[in-house]
Amino acid sequence: MTKKLTIFKPWATASEWFIRFVIFLNLLPNLLMFGISVSSGPGSAGYYGIEPSDVQYSMVLFYASLAGFFALERRFFQYIATKEYLLMGAVIQILTSYGCYKTHNLYILLSLRFIQGMANCISSSVCITLIFSRLRSNRQREIGYSLFYMNLLCITAVSTLITAPLLDAFDYNVLYKWMIFTYIPGTLLLFIMMNPVRLNKRFPLYQLDWASFVIYTTGLSLLGYVLLYGQQYYWFSDSRILWAAIGVVVLGVLHVIRQQYLKRPYLSLEVFKNRNYMVGMVLIFVLYICRGALNITNNYFTGVLGMDPIHLSYILLANVAGIFLGVLVSSRMITTYVKMRWIWLIGFSLLLVFHLWMNFLFATMADADTFITPLIIQGMGAGMLMAPIIIFCISSVPAHLGSTASATGVLFRFTGFCGSIALINYFQLYDKSRHYNRFLDKLTTLDPLVNSKLGIYKAGLMTKGMPADRAAKAATGLLYRSADVQAQIRFSMDYYYLISILIIGVILLIAWVPYLNKTVIDLRRNQPAPAAY
Repeated sequence: MTKKLTIFKPWATASEWFIRFVIFLNLLPNLLMFGISVSSGPGSAGYYGIEPSDVQYSMVLFYASLAGFFALERRFFQYIATKEYLLMGAVIQILTSYGCYKTHNLYILLSLRFIQGMANCISSSVCITLIFSRLRSNRQREIGYSLFYMNLLCITAVSTLITAPLLDAFDYNVLYKWMIFTYIPGTLLLFIMMNPVRLNKRFPLYQLDWASFVIYTTGLSLLGYVLLYGQQYYWFSDSRILWAAIGVVVLGVLHVIRQQYLKRPYLSLEVFKNRNYMVGMVLIFVLYICRGALNITNNYFTGVLGMDPIHLSYILLANVAGIFLGVLVSSRMITTYVKMRWIWLIGFSLLLVFHLWMNFLFATMADADTFITPLIIQGMGAGMLMAPIIIFCISSVPAHLGSTASATGVLFRFTGFCGSIALINYFQLYDKSRHYNRFLDKLTTLDPLVNSKLGIYKAGLMTKGMPADRAAKAATGLLYRSADVQAQIRFSMDYYYLISILIIGVILLIAWVPYLNKTVIDLRRNQPAPAAY
């Protein structure tokens, strides 16, 4: 009788922490790859000669391909041996990273980022499956969920911290070369440590539903295009946005009809019949809208206070600390069976405190230390919500729908991510312009305060050695710049006020819906989606 092989070789199993470290070493570059394209929007736009919105869309395409490939990826995972599958995902990401490093063409860049999304899904699938194969008890799985989603929440701040010094010394494309070297050690170590075993029963590759993959992923890509570029192109007055929106509707209807008639649906629509699951999806959508609002604060730090990326990354460490504390508290509350609605109420209340507090802190001049406590509170709120909401959603559906529930959850997170960008773009254009024009209407040389301010600017420039005539013109420019800064501050305050109203509505919803307590948390049946972003 032959002895059954374990996942890892005997010398590797001598240290469980070493195995976890190597798995994390493989997972980290996959997380970093998600946000690398927007780690420095101006740097990326300047290097490739594209618009900032194009930089954002490269990340949206990455996200869309990752989310759309999830259901199809499981078939490949069940067919290809785990070691070879791991190596395949890493090699594809290394090759596409090299392509991003060499190219200057936008369309090639977008194509490579799309392929990276699918390869990232492959690598993440292996890593997450290995992580949860090491967690035996329900308690361990709940903690595993919390730690995994903590890494997701922290990745923006961590990638900024890591990439800022590199961008300060090298061209932007060096980031992709750096990513190549981050994949190599973890992949080689894990490949050497693993036995030639399968984590799933081998299932042949036949009747792959490529049509559903194409329809679904194309629809997500077009949805991201509409939400991202809609404001820039004046929405439906532009034929590109109009036809893209029509494409989203047509592909969405086609996808729904196709799934209803398929014997084995690509993504079963049955999950939408579960009331608790839909409530959870609404909450995760709102959470992503609130989390995206943190970019307003980041823009304030860089645009108004003049922080460079390195100092921005330092202050965002406060947010990382808050996320860690929030995850620590929420995981403890989950394992001690505290009612889920209490966790949510605390989490959204912390986000409400952050947004209301920031309304009083936005100013033309401020000390960076002033924002540390609010950023910690924001991180704690996000950390207390992310994993509990997803755990609630996965536990709300029957075991046979676990995979579909995870993939559909990515759809809501993707929509929340893109929706946040669209909302900020919309309000930044109209609300900021409204405030800017109001400031300009009050600027007149007949106003003694305006003349006084111009005199101060002119005197300051002349003390630096600028001639009087040029100083007078430059002083006017500084006055307009001051009006723009004031408009930015007013827009930030208005947007956070609207987010605060949204959070209050969600808190009331959670408080008034009693059946949310009826879901029993059970993570033995389902694992998190590899496309878990």
